[in-house]
Amino acid sequence: MYSQIFLTNVLRLLDERGMTRQELSEASGVSISFLSDIANDKGNPSLDTMEAIAASLNAPLPMLLEVTDLDHESLIELGGGRPVTTLPNALPAGFVRVWAIVTEHQAFQVRKWDEAAKKKLAKG
Repeated sequence: MYSQIFLTNVLRLLDERGMTRQELSEASGVSISFLSDIANDKGNPSLDTMEAIAASLNAPLPMLLEVTDLDHESLIELGGGRPVTTLPNALPAGFVRVWAIVTEHQAFQVRKWDEAAKKKLAKG
């Protein structure tokens, strides 16, 4: 399941950044053929490979291993038409996951918002 989560988050970030797989290959040092293997669920990236890909996307690795919030249609589109299963625990409509660098004061406020959102999600 983690390989699907990793793949869908990498594909989403590539799309958001307007970056090609070739550009990711060059930036990460991971061969384009191995990136294709990962995309086709034939490759099993090592932790070092995942870290290199995350660094190239300027994203924390834990973010790439968390559950994706993409809907089924988006997963298929980003997977190049390949059916990718919608993963459990996806965020409901109206919620998004954001990663940012903020000041300590801003982080305090963000944590409060996070707690409130989690309480709202828990209530259903």
